[in-house]
Amino acid sequence: MTGAAVAIIGAVALDLLLGDPRWLPHPVVLIGRLISLLEKLLRRIVAEERAAGVFLLVLTVGATFGIAWGLVRGAELLHPAAGVAVSALLGWTCLAARSLHGESRLVADALVRGDLPEARRFLSRIVGRDTADLDESEIWRGVVETVAENTSDGVIAPLLFLMIGGAPLALAYKAVNTLDSMVGYRNERYRRFGWASARFDDLANLVPARLTGVLICLAAPLVGLSGRNALRMMQRDGRNHSSPNSGIPEAAAAGALGVRLGGTNRYFGKPVEKPTIGDPLRPLDAGGWRGAVRLMYGAEGVLAAFWLIHSIVTESL
Repeated sequence: MTGAAVAIIGAVALDLLLGDPRWLPHPVVLIGRLISLLEKLLRRIVAEERAAGVFLLVLTVGATFGIAWGLVRGAELLHPAAGVAVSALLGWTCLAARSLHGESRLVADALVRGDLPEARRFLSRIVGRDTADLDESEIWRGVVETVAENTSDGVIAPLLFLMIGGAPLALAYKAVNTLDSMVGYRNERYRRFGWASARFDDLANLVPARLTGVLICLAAPLVGLSGRNALRMMQRDGRNHSSPNSGIPEAAAAGALGVRLGGTNRYFGKPVEKPTIGDPLRPLDAGGWRGAVRLMYGAEGVLAAFWLIHSIVTESL
């Protein structure tokens, strides 16, 4: 087995075993600090906001890729095993399956206890919508939507880029995600400055989101859910979302679970009406959340299995 294969297996294993320990310095935090520094600098020296935003995108992604490549290459020059270890450690920081499971579990456990204020507080840590006035069904919807959407952004997409280009490319993808989350808003401050970051994030997720939808369809029968209905809903409702990508995995998950997602959310006190996704064959409850988590792990497992088979066959030729 090649060093790259060992590094990827190591990264996945570390994520599943350890998740995202709070004591470990995370590259995304450092990327966020870089973005903040560059934003202040570029707003001062580049008058045209769109141009400044393009520079922010190029500098952030380029620096992230370059530093990660330098760390891996430097370790390889010391010893091939050191290169594999650094690649595995950096790749681990890009994957969020265990973390997503844990953060969503806090919401689910609070709801099962009947503690709505605590459930709202935990949900506010993983969604962008207002949570202060959500009732129980809306909280369940929020947590299921978050797991479904982030199965693509937090698990499948970084794993795919890790398989294609190693830790440097996976971290570059995380830089794009972080840019979108920090400057990709359509408000007065970021509509022009964050335009390039938001559009590039859409482009970077174009293939991973659709792959995630297919993987959810394949994983659904393996975890006791409906693959046929997942495929049907992905085809029918996959575009019922303001994002060109997020609706695909959400629709596949909604179909597999037999639930309805979407509807009205509030952002900064203002209601935003969104199309619905899926049919309400079952209620949104703890069973729906557990099913969404099983789909996340199942999709990751299917991708890893296909990649391992491909790697073994390629090496044997």
